[in-house]
Parts: sequence; structure tokens; C-alpha cells
Amino acid sequence: MAKITIDKLKNKLNYHYKAFDRTKISPDPIEFPHKFTNPNDIEITAFIASVFAYGNVTQILNSLTSIFEIVGNEPHNFVMEFNYQKDKSLFKDIKHRFYTSEDIAALFAGLNLIYNTYGTLNYLFLLYYFEKADNVKGALSFFSNNLTDIVTKASKLSTDGIKFMFPDPAKGSACKRQNLFLRWMVRNDELDFGLWKEIPTNKLVIPVDTHIAQISQKLNLTTHKVVSWKMAEEITNNLKKYDFNDPVKYDFALCHIGMRKLDF
Repeated sequence: MAKITIDKLKNKLNYHYKAFDRTKISPDPIEFPHKFTNPNDIEITAFIASVFAYGNVTQILNSLTSIFEIVGNEPHNFVMEFNYQKDKSLFKDIKHRFYTSEDIAALFAGLNLIYNTYGTLNYLFLLYYFEKADNVKGALSFFSNNLTDIVTKASKLSTDGIKFMFPDPAKGSACKRQNLFLRWMVRNDELDFGLWKEIPTNKLVIPVDTHIAQISQKLNLTTHKVVSWKMAEEITNNLKKYDFNDPVKYDFALCHIGMRKLDF
């Protein structure tokens, strides 16, 4: 890609941000929380959707469709009433890449414990969030490790699938899925829900997958070659040149330009 000026790149980024509005939402896992209006249902559905947001988008949507056929129209009530020993067999026919049916049932056992203990995932995350931090890295590290411990405690399982659900930015992971969930919860526009009011949008870090990595390399938004937390931070910090207060707003458009093989 030919070298592009800052002004021209800003104009293109903002053009694509506006173009990828609610009418362009599909195919994307964010479709699932948009089916609900109750904040608790949205938070739970968004979290589940983000946990499964890796791999081929068709596979992601198929797995989530199967899960929510079981969960039904009131996800919060389903989670609050979930009994691991009695209900874990509900997911016996569902697998998603690295997740077995046992891992999926364990996730719901953990969510049941979280919501009955803390009330919301928002409350649990804010236990580790400090306003003076540069971004969400520290809070996300504690959040991910706590989630792993809670899911393991609730299910008495410790598997590679459960560990994969909640990677740790302190260990270098880009944490694409957790950053995606945070984008959905913190930002507020046609796509994102803005349910978590306590975290400024400029503390978010962009969710980096192969699409974001490739287009960011072409746009000189990163010098890194390997997807990592450092790459995610560098892309985010460079996007602050174009919108300091809300750099992650460009994520959906950039991801879908890459995913749909469109020209930037």
C-alpha cells in the first residue's frame, strides 16, 4: 500500500467508521446481544458471544446459534438458575474448536457463580480497574485470571479449553476476545452498547485478530509482525492520532474490511 498522509488516513478511517453502521452488522457475533434489550441479558449474551469469537465467522455464528437455542430468550434467568450437575448435559452435543461440551457447561457454571456472587460482570471487572492506569491491561489481567479460577471452582474442571477462554495480557496475549467484549460494553454507538459507564473509551485496547493485524501493518499502524498485546497497544496508540478519545471505534470497520476482502 502506498504511503498515505495522516489527513487522508483520518478521512478514510472516519468514512469507513460511518459506513459500517447497524445495517452492516452481519455477519458478526455482536448480532446476538443485539437481540436483547434488558441490560443483564445484553451483558451475559455479549460475554458468551465474545468467548466464542475466534475462528471462522460462520463457525462462530453456528456455535452461538446452538448455544442460544438452549439458553432461550432470557439469558440472565438461565444463568441465575443454571445447576451444573443437573444442567451440564444440555450442552453435550456442542463443541467449538478448542472448547469441549464440558468446557461450555463449565463456563455457565462459572457465570452462575459470578452473577450470584457479584451481580454483574461489570462489578467484577471494576474491582481491578484503576482510573490512573494507562489502559485496561492491569484490570483485564486480574479479570481473566479470576474468571479462570471461578469457572474452575464452579465446575471442578481445569482444562486447556477453560484456560484458552481467558488469556492474560500480562503474559503477552493480545486478548482479542476480552477486548472485543470490553468494546461492546464500554463504547456507545449504533453497534456498541455503552452499558459500562465507569471506563473511558480511551482506556480501551483494540481487539486484534489476523484481519486487524494485516490491515494495520499495511496502514503502518504497527511495526510488530506477531499478534500480541504490544501490537494491540501500538495500533491503539496510533489510532489515537485520529480520535484520541475513542480510538477503538475503528475496530469494526477495519475488521470487516479485512474479513470481507474489501478495499480500504
